[in-house]
Amino acid sequence: MLRHHLLMCLIVPLGLAACDAVPGTAPGAVVRTPMPASVAPVVTTEPGPDAREAAANFIAVAEDMEPRIEAECRARTRGRRNCDYQVMVDDRADATPNALQTIDARGRPIVAFNLALIAEARNRDELAFVMGHEAAHYILGHLEAKSSDADRGARIMGALAAASGADATTIARAESFGAEVGALSFSQDYELEADQLGAVIAWDAGYDPARGALFFTRIPDPGHGFLDSHPANADRIALVRRTVAELRARAAAPALPAGASGS
Repeated sequence: MLRHHLLMCLIVPLGLAACDAVPGTAPGAVVRTPMPASVAPVVTTEPGPDAREAAANFIAVAEDMEPRIEAECRARTRGRRNCDYQVMVDDRADATPNALQTIDARGRPIVAFNLALIAEARNRDELAFVMGHEAAHYILGHLEAKSSDADRGARIMGALAAASGADATTIARAESFGAEVGALSFSQDYELEADQLGAVIAWDAGYDPARGALFFTRIPDPGHGFLDSHPANADRIALVRRTVAELRARAAAPALPAGASGS
């Protein structure tokens, strides 16, 4: 059914989505560590696929990733959320590669890729990593967290404006500005958390997230600005590489005998 749906979407001419604790203090919080210059990635020169191959790549990755995404969602949310994911293609004309995580009217989570991103991805590892990243936003509750961050920012700025004696128009502007700042306050942390979990999901589906994260070498680098919505590309690649190293080490570790426990 998934294959048929995606094939129908792709019979047309041939970035990433967008937390409530203070960053770095919550259990399992992601720490941003800049990538050392000695391991800085080289921009990939791998040629891109033609239109037919790009469509085949996306269909294959969606079929591999959807069950892994749903399994991770069920394991982490324990029935508290709808984990019946749908992978879709956004066929609207847009030259900018983009993918997003959203929820439909019935509460079903959706991961959507536009045609530009499907065409831009050099290989299936890139598609799998981006798909895992977007799905992770929903699993980790980032959609709700960003809304809460925005509401809190609006309330704080609105209250400050009101306390200063501002009129209704100025208070409304302050609330709008506060919502924008609030939504961006933890955005970089959310993106790194989604990178980390997305790498795990892609790995579990049989893909190489470290190779997939090289997608970041071909998009503009947002840098390290406080209110940038996304972290620096080097930070993201470094995090994915560390995550993959940990996954490889875990896979290579000898299994403990039945009934035994680690020291």
